[in-house]
Amino acid sequence: MSDCIFCKIAAGEIPSNKVYEDETVLAFYDLAPQAPTHILLIPKTHISGASEITADNSAVVAHIFEVAAQIAAEKGFSDGFRVVTNNGASAGQSVPHLHFHLLAGREFGWPPG
Repeated sequence: MSDCIFCKIAAGEIPSNKVYEDETVLAFYDLAPQAPTHILLIPKTHISGASEITADNSAVVAHIFEVAAQIAAEKGFSDGFRVVTNNGASAGQSVPHLHFHLLAGREFGWPPG
């Protein structure tokens, strides 16, 4: 998608502070962190949000969760981190490209705000 900022980041057209990258997933630090560690994980192919996950593309979502666990372990947060996604503007999704927030480094309450 030509006007999607996350597609441009995945393509290397916009720089990011990368944490992890492979052929299907990119993880990078969020520019407006909501926790001491705030990493975004995105599929490199455009999926607009959680409502667009299908049997055809769900393997990349499973892989994203594998990568999130790997990153958390490498950073020493394997016993306490949060993974969040929002779907649609009314749920707080600000970029219409499926992405997951890996948050760690502080206590989290429930329910989230």
